[in-house]
Amino acid sequence: IPMPMRIKILATGKYLPKNRVTAADLEERLGLETGWIAKKSGVMVRHFVEGETASQMGAFAASEALHGAGLGIEDIDCLVCTSSVPEQAIPCTAALVQQQLGAGESGIPAFDLNATCLSFLCGLDTLSYLVAAGRYRRVLLIATEVTTGMNWSDKESCTLFGDGAAAVIIESSPEGERSEILAARIETYSHGAALSECRGAGNKHHPKQYFDNPEFFLFTMQGRALYRLSAQILPTFLERLLQPIQCTLEDMKMVIPHQASLMAMRLIRKHLGVREERWMTIAHNHGNTVAASIPMALHEAVVQKKIRRGDRILLLGTAAGFSVGGIVLVY
Repeated sequence: IPMPMRIKILATGKYLPKNRVTAADLEERLGLETGWIAKKSGVMVRHFVEGETASQMGAFAASEALHGAGLGIEDIDCLVCTSSVPEQAIPCTAALVQQQLGAGESGIPAFDLNATCLSFLCGLDTLSYLVAAGRYRRVLLIATEVTTGMNWSDKESCTLFGDGAAAVIIESSPEGERSEILAARIETYSHGAALSECRGAGNKHHPKQYFDNPEFFLFTMQGRALYRLSAQILPTFLERLLQPIQCTLEDMKMVIPHQASLMAMRLIRKHLGVREERWMTIAHNHGNTVAASIPMALHEAVVQKKIRRGDRILLLGTAAGFSVGGIVLVY
């Protein structure tokens, strides 16, 4: 049985861009009939950047988390950005967030960690060990996403996404508090790597190739194939995650999933037998905000008082790769 790790999520924060786009707005823009988005994606409201950058949004979310914890940036000794798409190729987005927070001369280590939609979950898993080992005292984890690279002619995928940012602060749990991480697991099945990808802008297809091959720089997703792979892997994955700590899904006060798509989430929830009131859903008024979706949903669960201190919760998600991950924690 794995030993619990005494890590506390001290505070959370969230930021949504100013530009609020309804399903009706998007239907008009894309030339879709009224009600198409409600029927196909169910995302009735999402936000898109209008002047904001990813690092600015990350700084706004981080500031809310710091304010909620009663801390300043000087109380943080590591800043990690857990986004799927960086603001620019170099430097890392975390350095740009540090600058936006007015801490450009602080020396606080800042770096990125990327596992696409599971970036935040992987960041929480990885950095919790460094906090538990005493390497860092308090870590600020940020996920900030701008949905560049959307293929606006692919109506099935482009109507799912939104922009935004979320942040959490983690530290060791004080004596007498129950907050802890009980289990964490991540698995990757790269035979599904081509089911969700953007091939351009790395060192395989340089941006100078854009005009010759613009399709390399657009996001592609095979939604049905991804759902089938998720449905195939998730049940046994959850057994491998939960059995060592002698837990079941019924023991969770709340499951906080990656907000991939409302239809897929609904089917997965029923497939796993999770009651609707224990399944945190925000995709209908946020869209799929990629790596920011799990910490955004966690923030909303806290703000809406759907979870309280001492509650056992499950963070659960899938990602391009194809990867699946989960963390069981006592909030």
